[in-house]
Amino acid sequence: MSRTAIRGGLVVTASDEVHADVLIEDGRIAALAAPGTSAAGAWTADRTLDATGRYVLPGGVDAHTHMEMPFGGTRSSDTFGTGTRAAAWGGTTTIVDFAVQTVGSTLREGLDAWHAKAESNCAIDYGFHMIVSDVNGGTLREMDRLIEEGVTSFKQFMAYPGVFYSDDGRILRAMQRAAANGGLIMMHAENGIAIDVLVEQALARGETDPRFHGEVRKELLEAEATHRAIRLAEVAGAPLYVVHVSAAKAVAELARARDEGLPVFGETCPQYLFLSTDNLAEPGFEGAKYVCSTPLRPREHQAALWRGLRTDDLQVVSTDHCPFCFTGQKERGRGDFSKIPNGLPGVEHRMDLLHQAVVDGHITRRRWIEIACATPARMFGLYPRKGTVAPGADADVVIYDPRAEQVISAGTHHMNVDYSAYEGRRITGRVETVLSRGVPVVEAGAYVGRAGHGVYLPRGLCQLAG
Repeated sequence: MSRTAIRGGLVVTASDEVHADVLIEDGRIAALAAPGTSAAGAWTADRTLDATGRYVLPGGVDAHTHMEMPFGGTRSSDTFGTGTRAAAWGGTTTIVDFAVQTVGSTLREGLDAWHAKAESNCAIDYGFHMIVSDVNGGTLREMDRLIEEGVTSFKQFMAYPGVFYSDDGRILRAMQRAAANGGLIMMHAENGIAIDVLVEQALARGETDPRFHGEVRKELLEAEATHRAIRLAEVAGAPLYVVHVSAAKAVAELARARDEGLPVFGETCPQYLFLSTDNLAEPGFEGAKYVCSTPLRPREHQAALWRGLRTDDLQVVSTDHCPFCFTGQKERGRGDFSKIPNGLPGVEHRMDLLHQAVVDGHITRRRWIEIACATPARMFGLYPRKGTVAPGADADVVIYDPRAEQVISAGTHHMNVDYSAYEGRRITGRVETVLSRGVPVVEAGAYVGRAGHGVYLPRGLCQLAG
């Protein structure tokens, strides 16, 4: 039996902040005890970590990543190997990535392809959602079987006609199936049919620069799709999770539905909290670095997003990590913004950026852990194995220095991408040590993990939608 003791830190979870020593046995949290008590003093350990003046946190759970994601004739630049190492550097110890069903194929074929990409390559634990691109009788039956295997959430798109898009009828059928089998529908809520018309018209007017990506993907079309998804879910009697919410009117739709008592949930991402259309408008094609969907919004939307996180109308902050290098990938869209691969890097910096939000007074420490660790674990059937520091939980533990300062830069990050969306941003707080199931992955400023340590996590049903 291996035993590790973490002594002297402030343990921060979604529900408590307490000075406590933490005992880890064989990869799980065995006990917490007040420092200096006879219980803590009696512990014998093979290894002791000093967390004096530090926070002791649950490892982050990033419930929205896209490693090796095909898009627009290329694929996202992080593999499961590079992406999970970068996640660990940033204090995230679990990701839930998206397996993709292509039109004409089965869910099983898509899931098997993603298992092959991830297996033996991940530095941290991982699970899968399933993107449902082709709703038919076989697909609906497969949803039942995947839930039995621990793939309990299914993403649909109201955007990207001809690729991922589902019309309202297909969405309703999948939602009805989820209502019956307990699955959770995740929705990319943008009116893709209308957006394609606006894209065509903008290009015809010669509006080709990256900033027009944000102008054609209008806030009203996100709000309209969010409203429509909510009402379809209500008809089906199914819970709904809206991904990457970016705009004030979409938040208002979620708040209204939750006020009505509907099981509707919302996620936002750091890019919408810290970046804006000012970045999309950067000169010399630099704005291409910030092309993602839903798009960045004018800065005034950030207040509504922070308010939604405080009022629990938004429950989760994920990254939608989908990086494409500027050179050779984002550059595919020179002269036509619609050809710029959609996605930003971010898996390494989510925990730090949200700690900066604590420093800036947007959220509390416990809310930080709630939206980054505990609630995503509950939302996607991983709690209390993940998302907390408590006896019986996996020993996914981060020792965090809240006073250390750092500057985010592509020159020092570990993601496999040639730029940073947050280049030059000064933040307070830094990950010091990361344990995954009790095994060190990052310590003393060095990566000490290994590919293949991370294991696949079959997930239970959403624990918030009952």
